[in-house]
Amino acid sequence: MSADCLFCKIIKGDIPGTIVYRDEQVTAFRDINPAAPTHVLIVPNKHIESVNMLIVDDEPLIGHLFIAAKKIAAQEGIAEDGYRLVVNTNANAGQTVFHIHLHLIGGAPLKLQMG
Repeated sequence: MSADCLFCKIIKGDIPGTIVYRDEQVTAFRDINPAAPTHVLIVPNKHIESVNMLIVDDEPLIGHLFIAAKKIAAQEGIAEDGYRLVVNTNANAGQTVFHIHLHLIGGAPLKLQMG
C-alpha cells in the first residue's frame, strides 16, 4: 500500500468508495466519473503504479484481475451484451491515478469502436 495513493485509501477504507466486489487480491468500485451506465474500476490490493512497473511475480495477480472482471460483468448484468476492459498506462494514455487498474465499462453500446 502507498500512503498517498487514492486507490490504496479506498481499498483500506480510509476514504469512501462504492465497493462492488472484493477478495483477497482485488477490490472493485464504481468510477466517480462514469463513461457508461456501468463503469467499475478493478484494482489489485497490492500497489503497483502502472503496467510498466509489473514484474514476473505479478503475473498471477494480473490474471486474477481479468477473472474478477468476468465475475463483476456477470454480477452487473452486462456479460451477455458485452463490455470493454481498458488499462491506461501513464499520462499520455490518460492514467490519472498511478495504481494499475482495469476499467470495466458497459451497460450501453459504446461510441468509440476499437477493434
